[in-house]
Amino acid sequence: MQVKETSLPGVIEVIPPRFGDDRGFFSEVFNADKYAQIGIDVPFVQDNHSLSRDVGVVRGLHFQSPPHAQDKLVRVGAGRVLDVAVDIRVGSPHYGKWVAVELSAEAGNQLFIPAGFLHGFATLEPNSELLYKCSAFYSPECDGAVRFDDPDIGIDWGVDLSNVTLSDKDAKAPLLADFKSPFTYEGAQ
Repeated sequence: MQVKETSLPGVIEVIPPRFGDDRGFFSEVFNADKYAQIGIDVPFVQDNHSLSRDVGVVRGLHFQSPPHAQDKLVRVGAGRVLDVAVDIRVGSPHYGKWVAVELSAEAGNQLFIPAGFLHGFATLEPNSELLYKCSAFYSPECDGAVRFDDPDIGIDWGVDLSNVTLSDKDAKAPLLADFKSPFTYEGAQ
């Protein structure tokens, strides 16, 4: 298994091995013991699966606040997306910074996003399917979002922002400057 650190400590790209032949391939996409060995020792309790039909669908930037904060392990089952994490831990030296990793069914790569980070993605191919494990159950009262196109964050989504497809929730999300984060950086003093 390949592990790639990103520019945001704690956000990790994982590439499980694939074993292929003329039938296709086999890949073990999650094994709790193996993931614990690389520092992802998380009791996942929920799996989610979303389909975005068109190129330019943006979902995010989402978070779930404590006590139901979620770590996520994200992968693509079909298509290709640009997956984004933004640090929103108050006191973090990386607060408001983002990282993006292209995830695809072809590559089989995954992104681990710890609690305390916003998560979102943009579809780069039609009929892209995102599959992700969560460490806490969905809780509507803890659900939140920040604007995907916040100029203070400045994410390059890799799609035409004048022609994106958003949910009402995402279109009405507040800017980072108008948002009070429920997360604190452990190294903050």
